[in-house]
Amino acid sequence: MIICKSESELGFMREAGRIVAETHRLMAQSIEPGITTRELDQLADKYIRSQGAVPSFKGYNGFPYSICASVNEELVHGFPGKRKLNEGDIISIDIGAEYRGFHGDSAWTYPVGEISEEAKKLLEVTEGSLYAGLALVKPDVRLFTISHAIQQHIESAGFSVVREYVGHGVGADLHEEPQIPNYGMPDRGPRLKPGMVLAIEPMVNVGKRYVKTLDDNWTVVTVDGSLCAHFEHTVAVTPDGMEIFTKLDA
Repeated sequence: MIICKSESELGFMREAGRIVAETHRLMAQSIEPGITTRELDQLADKYIRSQGAVPSFKGYNGFPYSICASVNEELVHGFPGKRKLNEGDIISIDIGAEYRGFHGDSAWTYPVGEISEEAKKLLEVTEGSLYAGLALVKPDVRLFTISHAIQQHIESAGFSVVREYVGHGVGADLHEEPQIPNYGMPDRGPRLKPGMVLAIEPMVNVGKRYVKTLDDNWTVVTVDGSLCAHFEHTVAVTPDGMEIFTKLDA
């Protein structure tokens, strides 16, 4: 069942999204060669709690950290730790915050210093695919029309769409219905309605689409070792379109 949120619930989610967005701004300001992923986790945890929220991910299904920090060939669910970032790396930071019982969720992939042309293209295409999907969010649109637009944007650039992991509804639970794949046929799936809140999150590989999970049972990497990227926004369907909850106004 897809849950449509009330105005008061949307207000809590809007605030959760603001906290997530501001935490991402802190991450963007802090990412540089030499910083460890654990230091980024500590910074994010402290900021989220300072805003009267709690990190959504910490303890979720046993996940032990406040953010997911995934570097280079790591796609999602990377463990923060002692690893120092190097010039030329890219790092995906996935952040969730729970405020008054409701969640905001957003991921962004950042360059560390100067990165390769291939990495720049990957980040540009993946972010572009997110906005290609978001541009179609409005009442009565069928969900997989969004999925199709994301897929077309990615594959037209010569990159691969990861199929094992998808976007999702979000609200009082971090993961709610519907599941939102980043591929599919247009004009299929449930119709969007005002009050639905969706976490749309394309995940893209430079090489082949296949991924695997490491022995920690969390970190997902590309099978061929190629670079990958992950971008995500939490958005609400409004009567005349959509509102992005995890994007700063300025």
